[in-house]
Amino acid sequence: MQEQFSEALKAAVKNQDKVRISTLRLITAAIKDRDIAARTADNRDGVSDDEILEILAKMVKQRQESAATYEQAGRLELAEQERSEIIVIEEFLPRQLDEEEMVAAVTAVIEAQAASSLKDMGKVMGALKSQYAGQMDFGKAGALVKQKLG
Repeated sequence: MQEQFSEALKAAVKNQDKVRISTLRLITAAIKDRDIAARTADNRDGVSDDEILEILAKMVKQRQESAATYEQAGRLELAEQERSEIIVIEEFLPRQLDEEEMVAAVTAVIEAQAASSLKDMGKVMGALKSQYAGQMDFGKAGALVKQKLG
């Protein structure tokens, strides 16, 4: 995935797309930070694609929160800038599951894990995160799991 970002950055520089350039630089910087932190004596590979998807999902969530804050403060130009960054970041994320698909995924994982109470929530969430990295809002999924198990 890291190659995808460098190719996209080259194309953005060539097209002089300032928003895209700055957003892609932010993405590569975040990945490099995590990559450096992940490298140890026994792990020379660095960041996996799943971890990159996690980073991107976190970046989208941060920008959504910032855009909402800017709107409340009447700073519409800054909110719009955050939204344009979200569009660039989401290009690299897999398609998000809609509400129905998320319910079906949660139900399937609960059945597969033989979960029956809230004690099993951690196990279910772990399975969801490994199977659906970057494809769903895990805050909403957590509430759904709690509702189904509670």
